Amino acid sequence: MSKLGSLGARLHRGEVGYDFVGNRKIWYGISILITITAVLGLAVRGLNMGIEFQGGAVFTTPKGMTASVAKTEGYAQDASGHDAVVQKLGDGSLRIQIAGIDTDKSDAIKDKLAKDLNVNSENINADLVGPSWGDQIANKAWQGLAIFMVLVVIYLAIAFEWRMAVAALVALIHDITITTGIYALVGFEVTPGTVIGLLTILGYSLYDTVVVFDSLKEQTKDITKQTRWTFSDVANRSINSTLMRSINTTVVALLPVAGLLFIGGGFLGAGMLNDISLSLFVGLAAGAYSSIFIATPLVADLKEREPQMKALKKRVLAKRAQAAAEGGPLEAETAHERFDDEPEDAAHAVVGPRNQPASRNRGRGRPSGKRR
Repeated sequence: MSKLGSLGARLHRGEVGYDFVGNRKIWYGISILITITAVLGLAVRGLNMGIEFQGGAVFTTPKGMTASVAKTEGYAQDASGHDAVVQKLGDGSLRIQIAGIDTDKSDAIKDKLAKDLNVNSENINADLVGPSWGDQIANKAWQGLAIFMVLVVIYLAIAFEWRMAVAALVALIHDITITTGIYALVGFEVTPGTVIGLLTILGYSLYDTVVVFDSLKEQTKDITKQTRWTFSDVANRSINSTLMRSINTTVVALLPVAGLLFIGGGFLGAGMLNDISLSLFVGLAAGAYSSIFIATPLVADLKEREPQMKALKKRVLAKRAQAAAEGGPLEAETAHERFDDEPEDAAHAVVGPRNQPASRNRGRGRPSGKRR
């Protein structure tokens, strides 16, 4: 078995681990800082909306043009009075995109471009997008996002509980804010492809979150019947046991997206690939981060506000203090065992999936993280 595979198995068994939940204030602080930076980017720079959202025109020249992209951008700006985006296509033609112009001005701009580029105006193809159509597309995108969020919250509240639904919603908003903020900071154009990419990464983020939540739900059954682990201890164990799965799925998803973004969009100059690849790349990374560092620690915070979880934590800490005073180690058991349906006896209460014998692997590990 490889070292990485061995580490994943040890994480799953609870033999090693990192205290994600115990250090949650650090992750909250990092997320707040990143979110503030993203919001400032949106407020100061704003989003560079494509013509699909604000209206405009796309002019395509004949094949085999000799004019450079930079020179053509200058021609387009002089003819329209607006910023222009020019791309050279594989057949040598130029795609000139000018946003924010009225359709009745397109003929004059087309004639001016034809004169500057020394081509016949009839050979330049013009595709016009009205601003009203762009507004309709933007409204539909927001409606789709809102419906998605509502359905996610309802499903998670039914499948798990309302605290997990709230935590997942916060994580999704976190991912959306960071992704849109990055778009504002780098100045990439927002197109319908960007919206598609954004909705796609929300699905990936939700998948990682639900995997951890499912493990947490299973491991916290009958948690109040023992006095060995707090809810935060078990939540941290759930993160560690699914950590390698989250890392592997994220890396595998990021590799082809990175190829689109850095090789296709950057090295090969296929700028249209940036529309969707940047949102996927940033969103996948942010989604993996929020699933591990935000969603589950937030669930632990919310759950430990409950009276029964407060009482459990008090009992656990008292027992640990007693064990420390007596100078004896607190017996630990692995996460592959379950909470026994017996009275509150720490010698028999364990954490893990049900339907496995309580004596199996006894004493080989403990939930990851610091004792509280």
